[in-house]
Amino acid sequence: MTPRHPELRTERLRLRQWSEADLDALAEMDADPDVMRYIGDGSTGTRERTAAALGRVRAAWDERGHGLFAAEETATGELVGWVGLAVPAFLPEVMPAVEIGWRLRRRSWGRGYATEAAREVLAFAFADAEAEAEAWADTRLERVVSICHVDNHASLRVMTKLGMTYDRTTRVPAHGQPVRVMALTREEYHPRHDGGVTSRFAPRIRTDVLRGRRRQVSSWPSTKPGRRSGPGRLLRAAP
Repeated sequence: MTPRHPELRTERLRLRQWSEADLDALAEMDADPDVMRYIGDGSTGTRERTAAALGRVRAAWDERGHGLFAAEETATGELVGWVGLAVPAFLPEVMPAVEIGWRLRRRSWGRGYATEAAREVLAFAFADAEAEAEAWADTRLERVVSICHVDNHASLRVMTKLGMTYDRTTRVPAHGQPVRVMALTREEYHPRHDGGVTSRFAPRIRTDVLRGRRRQVSSWPSTKPGRRSGPGRLLRAAP
């Protein structure tokens, strides 16, 4: 574990880096029509597409210093899905931004894992950089937005549990699907979430991404937010 490849833990989950051994579970998840219902155009993924996406996810940690965590059940060691940070290029109107999202295998729905993991990742993303490493002080996020398809009520419930409030309703340009955007500022977050970071590493998010000067390429395996256990989504720096 290093500052660019951190690991987080919650009461029931280990949020870790990826390995090739995770491909089978990821491919199974992406091939499930119930999981993919609110993602992209709703089509399921192939093993080849999932393998390519896994490669991009792993590369994102080296390129940007943040990315998606593999979410593993501590008690069993089973991969239940993923949660983490990415650049939401699929919704240009909210850029520059960093996104928080998640996707869980169907058998892991209904256990509160999405909320539990997302809370830890938010604490990770909002960690006071100056308390962790003075050189990272300009990477701190000031505003988080979370996006889901308007019919993805389960995802909206997760956002509400995270303390987010309504920002806007809009459409994703690539496929025209309607999405709801929720928001949470750093000032709103800290009074409700004192501490909470179990890793000593703050997210080293590249400032050129946050300021919109360069690459706005999403590291998500899909371009549409939302699914039943839903992607909560969008961590955003203040414009």
